[in-house]
Amino acid sequence: MAGNNGGPWGGGGSSGGGNRGNYGSGGDGGRNQGGGNRPEGEGPQIPEIDELMKKGQEQLRVLMGGRGGSGSGGGRGTGGGGGPAFTKGTIGLGLVAAGVLWAMASFYTVKPEEQSVELFLGEFSSIGQPGLNFAPWPLVTAEVIPVTREQTEDMGGGANDGLMLTGDENVVDIDYQVVWNISNPAQYLFNLRDPRMTIRAVSESAMREIIAQSELAPILNRDRGPIAARLKDLIQETLDSYDSGVNIIRVNFDKADPPPTVIDAFRDVQAAAQERDRLQNVADAYANRVLAEARGEAAQIMEEAEGYRARVVNEAQGEASRFSAVLEEYLKAPEVTRKRLYLETMEDVLSQIDKVILDENGGGQGVVPYLPLNELRRGQSQTQEQN
Repeated sequence: MAGNNGGPWGGGGSSGGGNRGNYGSGGDGGRNQGGGNRPEGEGPQIPEIDELMKKGQEQLRVLMGGRGGSGSGGGRGTGGGGGPAFTKGTIGLGLVAAGVLWAMASFYTVKPEEQSVELFLGEFSSIGQPGLNFAPWPLVTAEVIPVTREQTEDMGGGANDGLMLTGDENVVDIDYQVVWNISNPAQYLFNLRDPRMTIRAVSESAMREIIAQSELAPILNRDRGPIAARLKDLIQETLDSYDSGVNIIRVNFDKADPPPTVIDAFRDVQAAAQERDRLQNVADAYANRVLAEARGEAAQIMEEAEGYRARVVNEAQGEASRFSAVLEEYLKAPEVTRKRLYLETMEDVLSQIDKVILDENGGGQGVVPYLPLNELRRGQSQTQEQN
């Protein structure tokens, strides 16, 4: 068997008895691979260590997909050819590498904002929680999904995407944004083929339904908040009926305007409507003022009439009571009462007129001298008023 001393201490001869190594002496002219002709304890073991190192390098090349080396260094496998050598060391390294790769494929990490869906032979198995999780590959695989991250779908904004027909047969251009996240990862993966397209289709359908039931003026002015709230509920209800695992966080109602082609005419109509409302408010204010004044005057007249009625009734009742009292006295003494009534009546009548008294028995003297009693009374009354 040819000797192979690839180290720095061996000779390079290929026949026996020729050139001996520095440490070898004997009939074989060198050392074989096992070094069996060297006595125990004679010299260091350096050639054997170098040979083991070369074998390890060669096995590492084979493990990495290479082929065995050739040349003066005889570190090839037991077969004399250049193919890979399957030794215990090679198999051990392969098993270790396979174990590392399997562990890398089986252990995975889930962030706090994520959840994982574990599949056993392609079917849903469980939900992985945040942290380090174990899914023995290839029987169990896992898909990590961000569940708390807000995702948005911008609706409208295109050429005709946002044009919708209102309940009063007007066209409005609407831009809005749907913000959503994932509430159930398993339903999100298995029940929807294209989740984003589904959310967009449901959102557009729900918005068109709401706009078709509303009038144009409230949409442009005061009803954006209620429409956004109603749209969120309707989208969520529809997606829940699909078991989509999607949660609608909010709806942002960005814009609601007439179409660009008619916006100038629409503004003129709006200005006319505002002028009409202003004039109507002025007329309503005038009507309210006049109506209030008329109601006040009517109330005043009613109060005056009520007072007059009460006064007349009271006077009539007083006159009736007085007449009843006079009648009672008249029945007791008719002559006296008749005379008294006559005198009182004449007193009332004559007290209101100027009088001239003529004496029928005056003889030839004519008219009795005139005494202006009425002027005296007038003078007395003026004096009393001055005092």
